[in-house]
Amino acid sequence: MTSQSVAGFLGGIIALAVLAAAVVYGPIGQFGKPVQPAAVQQPAQAAPAAPAPRGPVIKEVPN
Repeated sequence: MTSQSVAGFLGGIIALAVLAAAVVYGPIGQFGKPVQPAAVQQPAQAAPAAPAPRGPVIKEVPN
């Protein structure tokens, strides 16, 4: 076996491991997670309004 074929083989194994980790830990809908009924889900609460950004006050100055 040449070093190129060994590198290709090891690269394939690493690619499969990364793909498997992405499927296990990634957000793929409800795959592998228990289904929650609609009554159990809590409604999203509205975030409080953020205060207006404060900056320098620019006033008109008469000539």
